[in-house]
Amino acid sequence: MSPSAAPKGGKPEVVTWMSLPHKPQLFILAICRLSEPLSNTCLLPYLYYLIRSLQTAPNTSPASISRQAGLLVSLFAFSQFATSVPWASVANRLGRKPSIIIGLTLSIISNIGFGFSTSIPAVMCWRVLAGIGNGNTGVMRTMTAEIVKERKYQSRAFLLLPLVFNSGVVLGLALGGCLADPIVNLPWLFGPTGVWNFSKDPEGVAWMRAYPFALPTLFNAAVLLVSLFFAVFFLKETMPGKTDHKDYGLLAGAAMKSLFRRIFHKESSSGYSTLQEENFGTEISNQLEPPTPKTSGLTVQPLSRAGPSKPKLSITSRAIYTHEVLVTIVSFGLLPLHNAAFMQVFPVFLSTPYFKNDSPTALKFNGGLGLSSPTIGLFLSAFGIFGILIQLCVYPSLQAWLGTLRSYRVALSVFPLAYILAPYLCLIPETNVALQSLGIVCILFLQVTARTFGIPSSVILLTNSAPTPLALGAVHGVGNMVSSLARAVGPLIGGVIFGFGHDIGVVGTVWWGYLMVISVLGLGWSWMLKEGERPREKGPGAIELGPAGKKEIDGEKGEDEEKEALCPK
Repeated sequence: MSPSAAPKGGKPEVVTWMSLPHKPQLFILAICRLSEPLSNTCLLPYLYYLIRSLQTAPNTSPASISRQAGLLVSLFAFSQFATSVPWASVANRLGRKPSIIIGLTLSIISNIGFGFSTSIPAVMCWRVLAGIGNGNTGVMRTMTAEIVKERKYQSRAFLLLPLVFNSGVVLGLALGGCLADPIVNLPWLFGPTGVWNFSKDPEGVAWMRAYPFALPTLFNAAVLLVSLFFAVFFLKETMPGKTDHKDYGLLAGAAMKSLFRRIFHKESSSGYSTLQEENFGTEISNQLEPPTPKTSGLTVQPLSRAGPSKPKLSITSRAIYTHEVLVTIVSFGLLPLHNAAFMQVFPVFLSTPYFKNDSPTALKFNGGLGLSSPTIGLFLSAFGIFGILIQLCVYPSLQAWLGTLRSYRVALSVFPLAYILAPYLCLIPETNVALQSLGIVCILFLQVTARTFGIPSSVILLTNSAPTPLALGAVHGVGNMVSSLARAVGPLIGGVIFGFGHDIGVVGTVWWGYLMVISVLGLGWSWMLKEGERPREKGPGAIELGPAGKKEIDGEKGEDEEKEALCPK
């Protein structure tokens, strides 16, 4: 434990959510993090029906729809992967705040454009723009590190963004399913006799008939517009060297807060005077800086938190690519390769029309379940909530009991079981809704539990594989790039194989020939990993590296290895 976390009494200081510093800034950063899950997962429940509605050819087969669905999902991840490094350059050149504002603006535009698109090429272009707008995830992590500088608070601070991301996934899935095609799914609001059918159109709200999938994306745009408002007017720049620059957005935000207080007569009675406009810039720019203690006639300068500058390791440094790091990165990429494919294939499978298999065999049968988008969205979002709960309540105890590597192997061993059983759902008679629901619950329970335990374990193992603290940021940078590429490739391959299996009458092809094979490969590969422990420095400025590593970092210096890797120059 760091000294800052151990008070004089010897008992560790308990860090709670309420004890986090700069909570307003973390809150703004958290709502900005909603951009990716809302933009990426909202369309999954209605993806099949969206593509089917945009087809120009009559009688388009589910196989063709599946292939296009896989491409549509992959375009977002490919764009995100390709622009992660350019976004880092933008953040280093213009600042963290401008990069987040630009990203949110692109996300809003892409959501609106996607909802009102009427062709497959158009929706694909908007998906590319959405991926570009959400390539700045690393910038947000860097900003978190720059806001929360004390190590004792960082574990909770860095947990905040994943929690918000998972909450956004739940929200996106639920609203995407329920708000899609609102005339059909919400007739009491938008149907012929709906409350909001103000024109009393006998077929429902006219613009919703023309654009049946615009409402979920408009809701996304509205939420992100709120995030953009807070980012422009209240988010503070954290990039070293730019924190003291005048920010007209913050000045306008402070003026709005002052006006709001005056209008509602909520001025403070504590005796403090209202800040004048010319003082806003100085006050705002210094709020994230540690106070300088003063004594009579003497100014005491705050100690540097980092001490003397240390050598750094970037993603191009050969010193970080030890055998342990390489095998861990491969495992880190195998997990999203099948998990991301499942997230695309499973909703399409549930949407595919039911096919009556007259004489199915153990391997040869075809079809889907023909479920509606609201049903699919509610199933997926409910298990998203389940995943959050077990991540917070169950995983820490399991990880403490079994250890990280064993927890990881247990999780990986569950994936193949889920993929073996999933295709048999289409053999349940469509009239037996209860049994169908029970089957879906079982598959989602297995898959969500496995990924909830597997993903954090893989992150911990990747962290522990780093040969030195100075390599942590670089190792995570490479791992995130591999993971992003896997999340792009997985759905594309999954969609193609699902379509091929449907064409040959074996819907299990993608489940057994791709998802199960990759998951079994990942399970076998996990026996090459080591438990490891978080890398530590052996003394002031001393790190353990081999000759190659020492030669690699000779003469190099760095200010902050984690920020350098997340936002490389």
